[in-house]
Amino acid sequence: METRVAPSPLTARAATGAWFLAVGAGVAESVLGLSLAIHDGTPVLGLVAQVALRTILYGGLFVVIDRYFRHGVNWSRWVLTALLGTLGMASLVIGPISWLTDHSFSALSPTPLFLLEAGLRTAHIVALVTALALTWHPETTRWFRHRS
Repeated sequence: METRVAPSPLTARAATGAWFLAVGAGVAESVLGLSLAIHDGTPVLGLVAQVALRTILYGGLFVVIDRYFRHGVNWSRWVLTALLGTLGMASLVIGPISWLTDHSFSALSPTPLFLLEAGLRTAHIVALVTALALTWHPETTRWFRHRS
């Protein structure tokens, strides 16, 4: 007789989607940054290491989300929280905060490129905060504990 596994709760499925969205936003930001760097004349060879590192990082995160988090493997919650929730969030807010310490809001230039960058960054942060909240929601926590 086959043992039936309880389906994941809505909070866990939504957290999975939010984690994927956060990683996708990071990929989109990376592609935009790479395009701008090439446009600005940054030597392509110097960007290869960055692209390789980001490919490994985002690919690894995708695997953790898809193969482990989505299936209720508890350590994946801790890895995603540690890597994306702390280091990832810090990397997302340091740049804007640094810029604001040296400039005023009147220096903002709402060009289409700026709005695209700001929109991607905002989507990334919202997805990350949402993923964190849903990952540690009581229903998700119960499901992960039951799966262990």
